[in-house]
Amino acid sequence: MSLAGKKAIVLVDQLYQELEVWYPLYRLREEGAAAILVGLEAGVSYPSKIGYPAVSDKAAADVQMRDYDCLIIPGGYAPDHMRRHKAINRIVADAMHQDKVVAAICHGGWMLCSAPGALKGRKVTSFFAIRDDMENAGAEWIDAEVVCDRRLITSRKPDDLPAFMRATIAALR
Repeated sequence: MSLAGKKAIVLVDQLYQELEVWYPLYRLREEGAAAILVGLEAGVSYPSKIGYPAVSDKAAADVQMRDYDCLIIPGGYAPDHMRRHKAINRIVADAMHQDKVVAAICHGGWMLCSAPGALKGRKVTSFFAIRDDMENAGAEWIDAEVVCDRRLITSRKPDDLPAFMRATIAALR
């Protein structure tokens, strides 16, 4: 269990991409990390794009990033909902400012765009449709399976999940 003692947050909201929530959550747990789902409210069932439920363990307002080692930001349409809430944006901004391992996949990059200064001078990737948003937030966008810039890990789509999680786990070690 290479991540024993590590703690991770996986963000969740309605219309999340199923694989981008569950694959990282289970991989982190498989490696021994204490990984939880965090949504706007605790104990709420958030439906995925196809309706698969994910019940949040904690509310965003009740967690402090200083207590965690890693933040996973999945895609789907969830980031468009999450970025509307101050408590969730605070988690992302705090994770970046505290130099935690932050891993965003697909549309998860939208959350990084909403964290002031988080992408300035960073190399990233994402789903191609949000490339302009990431570049406008100051990032250099690269079309690659996974891009690691210090402790920021980004990927494009569900097919990239194996490389995404290998990089995330390596950064947490």
